Amino acid sequence: MKIAVDAMGGDNAPKSVVEGILKARDEYNDLEFILFGKLDQIKPLINNDERISFVQANEEIVMNDEPVKAIRHKKESSLVLAAKTVKDGEADALFSCGNTGALLAAGLLIIGRIKGVQRPGLLSTLPVVASNQGGFNLLDSGANADNKPEYLYQFALMGKYYAESVRGIKNPRIGLLNNGTEPHKGSKLTQAAYQMISEDKSLNFVGNVESRDLTTGICDVVVADGFTGNAVLKAIEGTASSVMHLVKDSVKDANIFGKLGALMLKPSLMKIKERMNPSRYGGAVLLGVKAPVVKAHGSSDAQAVFYTVKQIRDILNGDLLTKFSDTFKKEQTESKDI
Repeated sequence: MKIAVDAMGGDNAPKSVVEGILKARDEYNDLEFILFGKLDQIKPLINNDERISFVQANEEIVMNDEPVKAIRHKKESSLVLAAKTVKDGEADALFSCGNTGALLAAGLLIIGRIKGVQRPGLLSTLPVVASNQGGFNLLDSGANADNKPEYLYQFALMGKYYAESVRGIKNPRIGLLNNGTEPHKGSKLTQAAYQMISEDKSLNFVGNVESRDLTTGICDVVVADGFTGNAVLKAIEGTASSVMHLVKDSVKDANIFGKLGALMLKPSLMKIKERMNPSRYGGAVLLGVKAPVVKAHGSSDAQAVFYTVKQIRDILNGDLLTKFSDTFKKEQTESKDI
């Protein structure tokens, strides 16, 4: 399996990107990497280039670049060159910590949609409180601000296959994000999507779910329009970070007995911190394009990069794209027959 890496994307690039790639290379002997970027900055960070190749990129897409314009005009950028390598079949997946909009544009405009997919969606994995559950998938978490019921229905299908193939969940529970649990709740969009999803008996649809219940593990896949999903994603990430800061500040302000108690609880607190850390679940995956396109947070450190590469490996091993192609090809055929 070969992964094309935008080594210049992200706040800590290329250092943290390269360190994470090296860690993944040493952990998994079935992975190869192509690093795209400024080689005078990348190569000094690598002592052993086993299963790693390099491509010089003379341009760089930065965070404040307008996504589509950047993809069209910065053709020698590390992101565009990496995406073209995937499109040409010379790599199996695309990875970046850089500009999210530009990565989505590269996935759509360069790599292209799977036939039958109306709108690719961005899937993120977020933590839950229960220790025996590996988080939940939120789809769409930001790729589509404007949606139709058909898009949300397809997100439910793609979320199901991701949960089954990548996370190993049998018959995953799928919920529709709404402002109430009753079937009649919500906007015209969510009401119509509810009807479509509930009519597909291949889906284990548990109905509408409210945002306050998401971290309890009420379902495995949460379907949402991209605008709402992105707001929920950032709210959960911000709350998790704020809670950990509150705990840390409380310990600092405590008396000697409080500090001793915190010292005794430190192992448990570290476990909670790790469980609520979104980066341990990998990056956000653009589902519905012809190859895995995965985005890690711009501030990712080497460990977060490693987790995301592991996630890409799981996606490729799960043969997810074949299942998407077969499903949406069948859906198109049935639609034509009707």
